[in-house]
Amino acid sequence: MLFFLRKQLLEAIRYVDLVIPEENWEQKRTDVKEYHVDTFVMGDDWKGKFDFLKEEGCEVVYLPRTPEISSSQIKEDLHTKESKND
Repeated sequence: MLFFLRKQLLEAIRYVDLVIPEENWEQKRTDVKEYHVDTFVMGDDWKGKFDFLKEEGCEVVYLPRTPEISSSQIKEDLHTKESKND
């Protein structure tokens, strides 16, 4: 469910053309080729990890994370809420 919500939020951004669900780490290079991705965006805590996509002609952009927001905490809170509702 969290992925679905995150995907909807990203798709609502007018600068986002496509959100590709990740099945495995190895698919990134293939996705860049298959979907003609020209810009790959990731949080800066992954800085340098996806630079290999530049070899495919894809710009790699690392955005700063918002320090006050923790996706791990959000997931934990949602899990706790769901557990209480069961």
